[in-house]
Amino acid sequence: MKRQKRDRLERAHSQGYKAGLAGRSKEQCPYQQIDPKSEWLGGWREAIENRNMFKT
Repeated sequence: MKRQKRDRLERAHSQGYKAGLAGRSKEQCPYQQIDPKSEWLGGWREAIENRNMFKT
């Protein structure tokens, strides 16, 4: 059970990261539950930081 939960949260993080790289808004988060939404937003923030760091 723990592995399945972790996999879902890892997938949410990955999807958020991809959304951030694509320039999507954080309001487009597809999750309503707190844990996956939190992971998605964490991935989104990470991607935004990486995009800003590599801009010239």
